[in-house]
Amino acid sequence: MVPLSDVARSFTDLTGVPVDLSSALFRRAQLAGLERPGRTSANGSCHLLQAADGWTAVNLARPDDLAAVPALLSLLGSPVAETGGLATAVRRVTTAEAAEAAWLIGIAAAVPGSALGGRPAVRIERWGERRVREMAGLRIVDFSALWAGPLCARLLGLAGARVVKVESETRPDGARLGTPAFYRWLHDGHDNMVVDFAPGALDELVAEADIVIEASRPRALRRLGLRAEEFLAARPGRVWVGITGYGRENDRIAFGDDAAVAGGLTGLDPDGDPVFLGDALADPVTGVFAAHAVARSLAAGGGELLCVSMAACAATLAEAHTGVRPPC
Repeated sequence: MVPLSDVARSFTDLTGVPVDLSSALFRRAQLAGLERPGRTSANGSCHLLQAADGWTAVNLARPDDLAAVPALLSLLGSPVAETGGLATAVRRVTTAEAAEAAWLIGIAAAVPGSALGGRPAVRIERWGERRVREMAGLRIVDFSALWAGPLCARLLGLAGARVVKVESETRPDGARLGTPAFYRWLHDGHDNMVVDFAPGALDELVAEADIVIEASRPRALRRLGLRAEEFLAARPGRVWVGITGYGRENDRIAFGDDAAVAGGLTGLDPDGDPVFLGDALADPVTGVFAAHAVARSLAAGGGELLCVSMAACAATLAEAHTGVRPPC
C-alpha cells in the first residue's frame, strides 16, 4: 500500500485534509458486516473461476448480469442446464476466452494481472488554459455512482469544494441499494439533484461547474451534449475527471473487485492460487488517486482532463510488489 499512502500524503500536503485510508478502504465492509473474501468477493457478486490455463474473475454485479448467464453459457459452448453451471463451463476454456465471452454481452470480467505494466493510473490531457485557484468554494458536479467517484467527491468536499451529486431519474445510484450508513458517509454535506438525462438537460448545470466527476463512456456523454474538451476550453482552470475501468478509450465495464483482479491486486491461498483482497479494493483506491489528481491539477492551474483507470490504479499498488513498472 506504499504508493497509495504516498498519494494520500500528497493530497494532505496540497489540501490540508488528512486521508484516513482505513476508513476509505474498509468502511463499507465494516458497516455491512462483510466477511473476509476468498474466491468469491466480499459482497458475493464476483467469482474467481478456474479456467483451462488459469483463473478468470466474472462479476455478476447487476440483475441484468444474472439474467445474462444463460447467454454466457451458450457462448462458452455449455448447456444451460448443465450441473456446475458457469464454473464448469469456464473450466473448459482459456482465461482469455472466458473473459472475452463475458465482455461480449456486457458482463465485467478480468484475467488476473492483465493490466500490469500497462497505462498509468492517471492519464492527463491538457485542453484548457491554466488558472490557479484554491479548492475552497469551487463547484463540483458529480455524475458518478457507486464508490470511486463519490469517494473522490467526498475528499474534495472535505477540502472545501461545494459538491452537487446528480442522478438520473431512471437510473439512480446503485449504491442506494447497499448499506444506507455507507451511502450517507460518502455523500455527507453534498447537495443532490435528480435530473432527466436528456440531450441539453444538463447544459446549465455543467456550465456552472468548476470540476466535473463522471464515470461514463465518452460516447454516452456526447449523446447528452457533454464534451470534456469543450468544458475545459470554455473557462480557464477547470478540471474534468473521467473514471473508467480501463481508460476512456476502452468500452469494457468494470467494478471494484474485477478491476482489482485485472490490476493484480489479489492475495494467494496456500496453493498459490488467487483470492480476493478486501472489499472491491479498486474502487476506494481509485477514489483516492482521483482526488489527489484533481488537487494536483488545481495547484498547477487546471485546464486538464484526468483519465483515471480503476485497473491501472490497482496495478500501481500491485506493481510495488512485483517490480513491474507502468510506462511514463
